[in-house]
Amino acid sequence: MYREQTREVRIGDVTIGGTRPIAIQSMTNTRTEDVEATVAQILRLEAAGCEIVRSTVPNMDAAKALSEIKKRIHIPLVADIHFDYKMAIAAIENGADKIRINPGNIGSKENVRAVVSKAKEKGVPIRVGVNSGSLEKPLLEKYGGVTAEGIVESALDKVHMIEDLGYDNLVVSIKSSDVLMCVKAHELIAKACPYPLHVGITEAGTLYSGNIKSSVGLGIILNEGIGNTIRVSLTGDPVEEIRTAKMILRTLGLRKGGIEVVSCPTCGRTKIDLISLANKVEQMVEEFPLDIKVAVMGCVVNGPGEAKEADIGIAGGDGKGVLIKKGEVVQTLDEGELLEALRQELLNWNDKETK
Repeated sequence: MYREQTREVRIGDVTIGGTRPIAIQSMTNTRTEDVEATVAQILRLEAAGCEIVRSTVPNMDAAKALSEIKKRIHIPLVADIHFDYKMAIAAIENGADKIRINPGNIGSKENVRAVVSKAKEKGVPIRVGVNSGSLEKPLLEKYGGVTAEGIVESALDKVHMIEDLGYDNLVVSIKSSDVLMCVKAHELIAKACPYPLHVGITEAGTLYSGNIKSSVGLGIILNEGIGNTIRVSLTGDPVEEIRTAKMILRTLGLRKGGIEVVSCPTCGRTKIDLISLANKVEQMVEEFPLDIKVAVMGCVVNGPGEAKEADIGIAGGDGKGVLIKKGEVVQTLDEGELLEALRQELLNWNDKETK
């Protein structure tokens, strides 16, 4: 697998690359200089399962805020830099655990040299990030527009620029909003790059479209053994990015932990508000650190059989329902008691697991 052949890179107290687990990232959408708002959002992201967080640094106030933010969070903090190389240097001086730059948009080679020198001094890794929208004019002309080959060539050019300056503590990201182009670009760069790859579908869209595009694109890329960190880019609350990323990794068998909820699509036999019940179960189980499967079924006719592969489940009837363990009905309950009965079973399960 490509990911296991990459170098290891340490970002704060998280190491990525090689055989290390795929790390989940997100990015704050607060004004970074607003320390209170940024810290509050990062703490919410941490609680959801975020392992590395990135914040934009567009001005010196934002750069200086990083030192205070770092004191109050528990995961590595990455500084996102565009155009002004001085912001990259200031971010490193204020404790950024990694910086994200596109060496092509921060000015002259001397500017890049200054950033690399500071990163080398502090041992801070650099993420070389190239998006399809930032492809240089010569490459657009060479390939007749934006192509996977052009994105990869652009990224490797930037990598070689930093290598030539004597630094190889690098992470690479290449992103496009075109899902299949993004997949092809990752397939190409995985064969040519020894560094950990941060993968994602950029500008994926809203919660609806963004989840679909990210799941398809990241699903293909990750399943091909490519990628060491991921970010699901959504227009909305970044906590939703973490929830989706965890589900993608669990679905591909790349991460364990967390309760998997399976539920039936409903049919004419359903005589219970299954949609509402399933959503409540999905929200409720987030508080339990269990690696089990929970089923929510719409009828007591096929429910127990369909739920037999789950560790525990509930199935609704006409005002009634049943509690199921390993496909066997263990209790009959009123419809209104199903959710709380399931919660109590999970609490007892949790107690047994932690004793």
